[in-house]
Amino acid sequence: MESGLGDAAFNMAMDEALLEVMPRVQTPVLRFYGWTEKAASFGYFQKFSEIERATLLRPLVRRPTGGGLVPHDADWTYSLAFPTNHEWYSVTAVESYRRVHDWIRAAFAKLNIPTELAPCCRKSEPGQCFVGHEKFDLLWHGKKIAGAAQRRNKLGLLIQGSVQPPPLSLRRSDWEVAMREAGVEMFGAEWAPWPEDEVLRRRVAELAGQKYSQKTYNEKR
Repeated sequence: MESGLGDAAFNMAMDEALLEVMPRVQTPVLRFYGWTEKAASFGYFQKFSEIERATLLRPLVRRPTGGGLVPHDADWTYSLAFPTNHEWYSVTAVESYRRVHDWIRAAFAKLNIPTELAPCCRKSEPGQCFVGHEKFDLLWHGKKIAGAAQRRNKLGLLIQGSVQPPPLSLRRSDWEVAMREAGVEMFGAEWAPWPEDEVLRRRVAELAGQKYSQKTYNEKR
């Protein structure tokens, strides 16, 4: 799914809505998207008071997944949603984290950019996703360039990821093509355009307006 640029509330609403439709569509979805404004997202369980002190980026939006603070400025964002009957749903959180970053590693390899999965950890600032790294984060010259957060529930599995592209002459569109090609080679993916879905569209608008744009949600803890 190519959903283009969206504001912070829309982007989070679309990802949650994709998780919600998994029981109905029963097929995995890969979504590429961008941001109409500089923003920062933060994990569902993080404290808003700590996040607002940690970054000058605004707006701040609470993700439906866990993880830490992620700046959205020049990054490339994506999400993956899987229904409960898919094999990815049944693996551990550590394994799905490793898989998605190995997928991104393979895509960069197609573009002749060598990256590697972090073998272990490097201490980071509290709650900040791209300062330091964790096991199976994606590294370029020792620096973390890709991280992700997950949510599993009775509806399915949602993975939200951010890629901070290397400072090279690289087009996002080329990376997206490489991701689709790597998905075919590694997992046997069969890509098809996302059909027009009025039910999904209405749910996204509802979540964006009543949840992700509201202080009562974003600042609830």
